Amino acid sequence: MAAPSDQKATIIDGKAVAQTIRSEIAEEVRLLSEKYGKVPGLAVVIVGGRKDSQSYVSMKRKACAEVGIKSFDIDLPEQVSEAELISKVHELNAMPDVHGILVQLPLPKHINEEKVLGEISLEKDVDGFHPLNIGKLAMKGRDPLFLPCTPKGCLELLKRSGVTIKGKRAVVVGRSNIVGLPVSLLLLKADATVTIVHSHTPDPESIVREADIVIAAAGQAMMIKGSWIKPGAAVIDVGTNAVDDSTKKSGYRLVGDVDFHEACKVAGCVTPVPGGVGPMTVAMLLRNTLDGAKRVIEL
Repeated sequence: MAAPSDQKATIIDGKAVAQTIRSEIAEEVRLLSEKYGKVPGLAVVIVGGRKDSQSYVSMKRKACAEVGIKSFDIDLPEQVSEAELISKVHELNAMPDVHGILVQLPLPKHINEEKVLGEISLEKDVDGFHPLNIGKLAMKGRDPLFLPCTPKGCLELLKRSGVTIKGKRAVVVGRSNIVGLPVSLLLLKADATVTIVHSHTPDPESIVREADIVIAAAGQAMMIKGSWIKPGAAVIDVGTNAVDDSTKKSGYRLVGDVDFHEACKVAGCVTPVPGGVGPMTVAMLLRNTLDGAKRVIEL
């Protein structure tokens, strides 16, 4: 354990920021309910019994209850056909009290993820993964109806921590459809100069070292060392990787893509794992659901 004197980075408390956002949402939900007698509704669809997916889904459902959003639980068996899943999505598209539809990924191998996500009504795509929403995110002067939750949470953490994005150099490590790509588009929209580092990038360290803002979303445990980080940089760690730890009851602990203890000695601010980006993702899902509901209810 490093001595306290080593620590100079501000730890960004994602849990506390997410709690503030949840209170703001709960208040708006209460006002909607008072004024219109309606509350936002979120349908959460899960296929099969993957342990990690189930824990994410129960977290999302619990968060809904906490802010007064009605949650519609759709639990389908692993062997459900693609056609059945799509017809379930169509059914939810047609339900007026469902304002957001979330299909928990990954889906079983026999189901085409792209096809299913493309069937979600654009107005209910609270995950922001519909190709039209991503396409609008990629274009200048266009605004998607919904921004993907994790990237939106990353930017919200930067803004609420007083980090300037405009004119800064941002490096995104990873290029997934869920985080890397959309977060780089969001940073670009916020006037950062953006570089994406991925598995085919030679000498990633030298690129990361130039960044004022680092978004780590590669899915590689503790890949980014303290020596990679420019002194004073803002570091947002999206990674959640399980590493063996015999001292834990579960037999493992969660670590990010950044070596947290090393980063703390160099960075200006850094998010911990857990307790950084994770709670923000859920808070942004609630925010998107509320926004979707307001578009319909406040007409």
